[in-house]
Amino acid sequence: MNNSSKEDRAKPVVYQVFTRLFGNTNTTNKPWGTLDKNGVGKFSDFTKLALGEIKDLGVSHVWYTGVPHHDVITDYTEYGISNDDPDVVKGRAGSPYAVKDYYTVNPDLADDPANRLAEFEALIQRTHDSGLGVIIDIVPNHVARNYHSLAKPKSVSDFGENDDVSVEYARHNNFYYVVGQDFIVPAAEKGYRPLGGEAHPLADGQFKESPAKWTGNGSRKAQPDANDWYETVKVNYGVKPDGSYDFATLPAGYANKSITEHAKFWAQKRVPDSWIKFRDITQYWLAKGVDGFRYDMAEMVPVEFWSYLNSQIKQVNPDAFLLAEVYDPTKYRDYINLGKMDYLYDKVGFYDSLKDVMQGTEPASVITKAQHQVADIEQHMLHFLENHDEQRIASPEFAGNSEKGKPAMVVSALISRSPTLLYFGQEVGEDGSENMGFGSASRTTIFDYAGVPAHQRWMNHGQFDGALLTPDEKALRAYYRLVLNISASQSAMNGQYADLHQVNLEQHSSDRSEYDETLYSFSRFSDAQKMLIASNFSDDNKHFTLVVPKHLITQWSLPDGQYAMQDLLSGKKLNIVVENQEGHVSMMLGSLQSVVLSLVES
Repeated sequence: MNNSSKEDRAKPVVYQVFTRLFGNTNTTNKPWGTLDKNGVGKFSDFTKLALGEIKDLGVSHVWYTGVPHHDVITDYTEYGISNDDPDVVKGRAGSPYAVKDYYTVNPDLADDPANRLAEFEALIQRTHDSGLGVIIDIVPNHVARNYHSLAKPKSVSDFGENDDVSVEYARHNNFYYVVGQDFIVPAAEKGYRPLGGEAHPLADGQFKESPAKWTGNGSRKAQPDANDWYETVKVNYGVKPDGSYDFATLPAGYANKSITEHAKFWAQKRVPDSWIKFRDITQYWLAKGVDGFRYDMAEMVPVEFWSYLNSQIKQVNPDAFLLAEVYDPTKYRDYINLGKMDYLYDKVGFYDSLKDVMQGTEPASVITKAQHQVADIEQHMLHFLENHDEQRIASPEFAGNSEKGKPAMVVSALISRSPTLLYFGQEVGEDGSENMGFGSASRTTIFDYAGVPAHQRWMNHGQFDGALLTPDEKALRAYYRLVLNISASQSAMNGQYADLHQVNLEQHSSDRSEYDETLYSFSRFSDAQKMLIASNFSDDNKHFTLVVPKHLITQWSLPDGQYAMQDLLSGKKLNIVVENQEGHVSMMLGSLQSVVLSLVES
C-alpha cells in the first residue's frame, strides 16, 4: 500500500465489492442469463473517479471479491482455458470460492482476457494511487473440482499433481480420496437443473473424477449431497481422517510470541505440501502489490497452518491486512493469538445480536452482552451489517427497509476499535430482490451475471455521481459516509468503551422517561475526546434524559457544571449538565435517529 494511504486514521474501513457486479451497467437481469445477455463488470470500471468516491466514504481498503480465476460457464477456449462443467459449477458465472487457478484472475473481469493479469495489476496500481489498500480472497480449505493452473510458475506443481491416489490419505497429498470409487454428480434437488435447464454439451449429469475426492465441506462420499459444496474438493493439511495431526504443533506459550518467533519455529519444521503451496500463492500476490487477504472458512483449516502462513506473509509485509471468516467463538482467541490473524468476522455474536434488535425480536441489551463476550479481543473483531453471504438489510427477509440500517450502522461502526466492513450497494439501500438463477433472492447473487439496480443508479453509467439515485438513496449514502468517516477519523474511536444502556434502563424504570430496550447508548472516549452515542431502533420518537454515571464523569475529570456537546451527525449542540458528579443530557430521538455527541473543549 502506498504511503499516501497511511494517513493517521482511527481504524480501518473495508469496502467489499463483488468485482464482476460493481461496474455492470446492463439492466436486463434475465435469470440464468449469459454474460452477453446480462453483462458483467470489468477491472477497468474501477476508474480513478470511482475509487475516489469509494475512498470518500472513509474507506481504507477495497476487498475485491471474486478475483482469482474460478469456474465459469462462459467459453474461453480461444484463450487456452478449458470449459467448465455445469454439473459441478454453481450458477452461470460460477462461485468465487471454487478457484480453478490461483496464479491468474477471472477472465470475465478483463476487457481482453488474454491480458487479464496485467489488467488486474493496473487496478492494483490505480487503487494504490487512490490511497487505498487491496484485499483479495484466498480459499485454503477447498479448490474447484477441476483445479488446473495454466499460469503457475515453472517451479510450482498443481494441487494434486503429485498425489498418491491409491490411498485415502497421505501427509503430502493435497487431497483426500475415496479409493476405488468414481465421483458421481449429486442427485439434484427437486426443480433444480444446471443453467436453468438450458442445453449445454457438458450438462449431462456426468463429471469424470477417478477416484472421487472428498468434497469441500468434508463429505467423504463419492456422490455428495446437493447441499454439499460439491463444486469443490477439500484440501489436505496433514489432518488424518481420524482428525489427528500429522505435523508439528505449537509449544505452550506461543500465543504470546511474536510473528518473527512463529516464523523461526516453522523454518525448522517440515510441513505438509499444501502449506507450501498456499505460502507460494500468497507470496505471489504480495509481490504483485496485494496488501492483504480475506480467508474463506478459516476455521476449517488447522490453526498451526495459519501460524505458518501468516508469519511468512508478515515477514514480507508487516502491515498486511489479514481477515478470517471464523464462526466458532471458542476458536476466536486461538486464531488471533496462535494463528496471527489481524481480524475475524464478529458474526455469531455481534452481527446476529444486532440483526435481532433491528428485527425487533430481541432487546437492545443483547448488544452489550455480545460486546462483553469479546472485550479482550474487540479490536480484532470486524463488524458488518451486510456482506456477500448475508441478506441485504432492505430485503423483506431481513428488515424490509434500508432506513433500519442507520441506527445499526452507528452502533456497529462506533462501539469498538474493530474495523468496519461496508458491502457495495449497502450505502444506497440495495435490496437483493433479483432472483438470478442459482440460489434465492435477498442476497445479491454471487453465482450469476447480474446488474445491481440501486448501485447502478449511483454509478450513473460510469459517472459515479449518484445522479440517478432517489432522494432517499442519496440521503442514505450521505449518512453512511458521515458515520464511516467518524469511525475512521475521530480519536475516541481508538479509546475506551463504556456501556450506558444498563444504567439508563435502571434509572428510567420508575419514571416517565421513554428510555427502553429499543434504544441503545454507550460512550467512547480518549484523553483527547469524549463521546456519548445513543441510537433509536424504533419507529417512534423517544424523549429521555441520558444518564452518564459518576464513574465515567470521574474518568472524564468533569467538575459540576454545564458543558456543550456537538452532534457529529447533525451539527447541533446539546448540553450535558453535571450535578454531584453525575451527568444528564436531555434529548429527543426521532424514528431510527442517532446522536454522536462529542464534548466541546472550552
